[in-house]
Amino acid sequence: MSKNTLSTISVRGGIESDSNHAAVVPPIYLSSTYAFEGFNQKGAYDYSRCGNPTRDILGQTLAELEQGVKGIVTATGTAAINLALQILKPDDLLIVPHDCYGGSYRLFINLADKGHFKLKVINQTNPAELDDAFAAKPKLIWVETPSNPLLRITDLADICQRAKATDTLVAVDNTFLTPVCQQPLTLGADIVVHSTTKYINGHSDVVAGVLITKTEELGEELAWWANCLGITGSAFDSYLTLRGVRTLVPRMRQHQENSAKLVTLLSEHAAVTTVYHPSLPSHPGHDIAKQQQHGFGAMLSFELAGGEPEVIKFINALEHFSLAESLGGVESLVCHPSTMTHAAMDAEAQAKAGIGPNLMRFSVGIEDGDELAQDVKQALDSLIGA
Repeated sequence: MSKNTLSTISVRGGIESDSNHAAVVPPIYLSSTYAFEGFNQKGAYDYSRCGNPTRDILGQTLAELEQGVKGIVTATGTAAINLALQILKPDDLLIVPHDCYGGSYRLFINLADKGHFKLKVINQTNPAELDDAFAAKPKLIWVETPSNPLLRITDLADICQRAKATDTLVAVDNTFLTPVCQQPLTLGADIVVHSTTKYINGHSDVVAGVLITKTEELGEELAWWANCLGITGSAFDSYLTLRGVRTLVPRMRQHQENSAKLVTLLSEHAAVTTVYHPSLPSHPGHDIAKQQQHGFGAMLSFELAGGEPEVIKFINALEHFSLAESLGGVESLVCHPSTMTHAAMDAEAQAKAGIGPNLMRFSVGIEDGDELAQDVKQALDSLIGA
């Protein structure tokens, strides 16, 4: 039989797995505890923090989508990031990007300050900085590509080749692209992390995460830590996320189709000075994105001509975009990174990452693409009196 496609994997995950009543859709197991068969005779499950059938189906499905071997479902995306950091000891060096998600940056900085590991923050698109970082023989390098919010592209093949030479583990946050558009493990990464709150679930009604490993050994080590720390995901959230996964491929198709229309509009409008999206040939990471991605994704950022008054006017003029944090839901969102998603970064860190006061971020939903474009155009036109 030929290898299953992403569409088939996402739709068929756990289907017809119910051995009790032959339910097509797998049931949700809400029980917190499971009976032993007898004295010291534990079954496959004993306590839901340690293992849960609903959670396991989701983890297995996501691991298969990423071409990994073990998926560990966590209570939040940040919990999945924190889980990956458990492989580090106080003398180990962690390398992270200077332009990562603000919540990730906050976690890295504060755990390093407490002595959990050593930390070096670099521009991972700069070969010279990468040379210096790998010369220090780090234990783990954290990669976010495309980056949040400026969608910088990091060359995963190059990072993984460098890492192999120094016995460095590579962890990649793949939240922006999902396995539909990028599969880091196939490029040499060891760990992939998602905030499944975003595209994986896709409906803005679940907070959860997942960590997927390339090897069983690493997966077992991190699964032990997930149980030990008590950060595994709930059965009900896993059930909802699995339901979202079933439409992941067609959703991503529509997300990207709509975002392409907005990229064109924004690139041509006088009220916009810069557009950040790897689909643009002018984007510094365009060629690398074409090599390592299977699509350009639906997240895009842009800078308005003007300052805070224009930002406020633009946001207030939008009708089909909700001003909110998060991303990846079926609904379109607009975000002001410096005061929202990256507020955890101080002014100096924001400036170094290129996050200015006139930067906006869209999470493009799956509404009618022409209506979204018309909405954005009228909001932009309001800034120039058109």
